[in-house]
Amino acid sequence: MRPIFVFLLFLFTSTTSFATEIAASSTPTRVKLQTTLGDIVIELNDQKAPITVNNFLQYVKSGYYDGTIFHRIIPGFMAQGGGFDRYFQKKVTRAPIKNESNNGLRNDRATIAMARMSHPDSASAQFFINYANNNSLNYPIQNGSGYAVFGKVISGMEVVDKMAQQATGSRKGHRNVPITNIVIEKAQVLPNTMQ
Repeated sequence: MRPIFVFLLFLFTSTTSFATEIAASSTPTRVKLQTTLGDIVIELNDQKAPITVNNFLQYVKSGYYDGTIFHRIIPGFMAQGGGFDRYFQKKVTRAPIKNESNNGLRNDRATIAMARMSHPDSASAQFFINYANNNSLNYPIQNGSGYAVFGKVISGMEVVDKMAQQATGSRKGHRNVPITNIVIEKAQVLPNTMQ
């Protein structure tokens, strides 16, 4: 009787452990941006935007975003960051990534998407958070592409809204720049246990 009990206990433990691993691997990754106006928590969608999420996480884990600013704020449209430091020096990036705008995710309010140049596959580190449902940014636009959404703000959208209330001006040829820096003091991946 004892060998059967031990086998069943082993089987139960293995199954439970396997189920726990499956659940953990399917838990969406979340990133916290600690800013000078408060914290923003973003849930990433690696199922629909695997390339973009992987790229974003590499920048987060390397500390790239620490000390960068939200350098372009347009109320009712979007808040853009991730490319300039607090002295308004442009940061060096890795190679651009493939555009994943045709993934079914839309540029709706509180979603995060990759900023890019006119070429569809030119996004690198800069991102933006949508203030509204920006249908004009969705696939397909401009060369049959769009702006790739890869997650959404799940906490701290009031912080993003507060950004839109800050005075802006021009700086080094850029418009809509907050006069007082809005700094990402730290970007970090939240452990699954805290999700």
